[in-house]
Amino acid sequence: MSVPLLRPPSVPLPPPRAESPPLRLVLRPAAGGGGLRVGALDGAWWPRSDDLQHELPSLVAVLDREWGRITRVAVNPTHWQPLPREVSAQGHVVKVGWFTTEQDPHKLLLLSYRIGRWDLLVVPPRTSQASAARLMAAAADPAGAPSASALIAAEDGRRDTETPPRDTGAETAWESEGGAPVSAALVMPIGPVRVSGGG
Repeated sequence: MSVPLLRPPSVPLPPPRAESPPLRLVLRPAAGGGGLRVGALDGAWWPRSDDLQHELPSLVAVLDREWGRITRVAVNPTHWQPLPREVSAQGHVVKVGWFTTEQDPHKLLLLSYRIGRWDLLVVPPRTSQASAARLMAAAADPAGAPSASALIAAEDGRRDTETPPRDTGAETAWESEGGAPVSAALVMPIGPVRVSGGG
């Protein structure tokens, strides 16, 4: 007599855990705390969001190994929402302080009681890859860099000169004419097109 074997229904395995994306961080060669370098940058960090509670632990994990245990962080709250008072990172708590007028809004100040102070340019999360690369290279320049806000302003100016202003003349004429076609040269991704009017 044969006995049927009952097998439990197969359960799909959960997908493998996705690794967290690599930290986007660049440090100036021989960067180290000192406390006498007012305005100097030790590198740049490009977080993926403006949520400090979520972003800071991965940064602290790397910098604890590089620079010693980070105990405090100071930010300007302009670009961080929400803003926690402390963040758990690497098995310890990092206190978060903020200054609205005294601190550059594009800079993150990191402190360690034993080692010193470091200042990082914070590249805005929605920055393009090309702009972020230029900003990070400038902040990590061994010769030094201007202030964080000066770097951001220079990059904004560069981006404004690289992006041609949109010509709304033809569009405005179209709208003011009630949608009637007008004679105007339009530049489109496929090349120049001439729209001729009938009347």
